[in-house]
Amino acid sequence: MPDSLAEAGPAPTLLREDAAGVATLILNRPHARNGLSVALLDALAASLRDIAADEAVRCVVIAAEGPVFCAGHDLKEITAHFADPDGGRAFFADSMARCADVMQAVPALPQPVIAAVEGLATAAGCQLAAACDMILASETASFCTPGVDIGLFCSTPAVALSRAVPRKAAMEMLLTGEAIGAEEARRIGLVNRVVPAGALRAEAAALAARIAGRSALAVRLGKRSFYRQAGLPLAEAYEVAAAAMVSNLLAEDAAEGIGALLERRTPQWRHR
Repeated sequence: MPDSLAEAGPAPTLLREDAAGVATLILNRPHARNGLSVALLDALAASLRDIAADEAVRCVVIAAEGPVFCAGHDLKEITAHFADPDGGRAFFADSMARCADVMQAVPALPQPVIAAVEGLATAAGCQLAAACDMILASETASFCTPGVDIGLFCSTPAVALSRAVPRKAAMEMLLTGEAIGAEEARRIGLVNRVVPAGALRAEAAALAARIAGRSALAVRLGKRSFYRQAGLPLAEAYEVAAAAMVSNLLAEDAAEGIGALLERRTPQWRHR
């Protein structure tokens, strides 16, 4: 039986399944198009904290139940707070802060994270996918940031989106609100692979298993170094990368991997 994190009510907002070093987090609010309610954001934050400390987990997949990957923030929940004495300011600030924490926790997670997108990923749902290290998309998937259609520019989704695709491509999505299909998303660099309908979960599991079979220490060092150097000037980026390489070379797994290559055998990782 999968582990789960539950919100108030009969159904958990988030499911977790673990198999062979891969943790799969499944958004489980299909009735609400997997909208990011405060409860779901809190469940995601808690799961990511648990996974970060779990050395048995080598890779993470984020998927969803139902025909929509994620429709962004729960607009019904937001609308309910327009009647607050402050017009909703305190609730909006709190929910945006919770969302920002989740979106930052994904790239900060030691383990690689793969988004498996089936159906629509819109607004903060597109943000969640873009925050992941890789995206696998069903051929029926689509992505959009349609806040402008309702007078609400997708400023927070823009943070992850503008770091995943060229700026002009991001601005076109943000200014027009138009959805792009999986192949177009792959063309602009948002999606890594487009997968036939019905094969997404299996393809994501296979990719995650491939990554999980590598040295966990090398992968963790590499992911951390990648994000640290990405926004730095060239010289500083090389300093960060060189320090990571030195640390990696001093690790047991590097000696094992190099030895295995030279001896033409399969490496036996110790993950240290």
